[in-house]
Amino acid sequence: MKRVLSGMQSSGRLTLGNYIGALRNYVKLQNEHKCYFMVANLHALTVPQEPAALREQTESVAALYLAAGIDPSKASIFLQSSVKEHAELGWLLTTLTYMGELERMTQFKDKSAGKDSIGVGLFTYPSLMAADILLYNADLIPVGDDQKQHLELTRDLALRFNKRFGDTFTIPQPYIPEVGARIMGLDDASKKMSKSSPNPGSFIAMLDEPDVIRKKFSRAVTDSGREVKYDPQNKPEISNLISIYTQCSELTVAQVEAKYEGGQGYGTFKKDLAEVVVAQLEPIQTRYREIRESGELYEVLRKGAQEATELASATVREVKEKMGIVQP
Repeated sequence: MKRVLSGMQSSGRLTLGNYIGALRNYVKLQNEHKCYFMVANLHALTVPQEPAALREQTESVAALYLAAGIDPSKASIFLQSSVKEHAELGWLLTTLTYMGELERMTQFKDKSAGKDSIGVGLFTYPSLMAADILLYNADLIPVGDDQKQHLELTRDLALRFNKRFGDTFTIPQPYIPEVGARIMGLDDASKKMSKSSPNPGSFIAMLDEPDVIRKKFSRAVTDSGREVKYDPQNKPEISNLISIYTQCSELTVAQVEAKYEGGQGYGTFKKDLAEVVVAQLEPIQTRYREIRESGELYEVLRKGAQEATELASATVREVKEKMGIVQP
């Protein structure tokens, strides 16, 4: 079986975009591959975090993994911080990473824009991300379009290490689903739906109450006109909403368009869309509450960390041996 590694930062509330673009694919992948799904709480530290909020967000992300359908008997679910080899290999790979490679990272440029002082962690975290992947010699990495650049760096570092020290790392390949990989914001369809957006109306959080979801969709930006038609170039806002509709229902784009023919306008469409999304998320929210109340989460995370450590520690031992690091 091929290995898969992926994870989400615990820097905010997971969104509908995270669910459609990533979590649902995690659930599918666990049936076909050996999967390692982490909560990237070390990556979350690249921007300032309140300790209590970070703790809650970390547990919340892990619980949503389970609530969405990831099965701990099929996949390893763990916290990045619980496997010390992430930080260790992260440093070792940082020594092989060039300044110019990190300076070219688009996410660093975007997140540092307009700030007077920038933490070094924000600059160097692509090396840690590479370590996350290479620790497990993962074959496939589920990534969105915004992470392709980081995966390219990971591939470059793996090739660089292999050339300098001998074949060690598998060269990972991106896994990008054809549908649902990029859900855009409700306030601006030119920007990806993001849990870090300062405007809470731009995203649907997976744990939003039904009435909150309905209100957010009622206020979602739409294009001029009244026609419910999928046309990303000329009608990006309504096309984004249609994408969400199809991903949360059994309907195709053509069926959604046909359902709202006849000039019903956007109002009816957005009301129906809200109910479709509520129906999709309510069972997950119910399961989430059960998980948080049952106390099962920590046992799952301990088991996942043990499974991940077994593989990660072997990788680090090999890397240190090849680099000439003494291991008494």
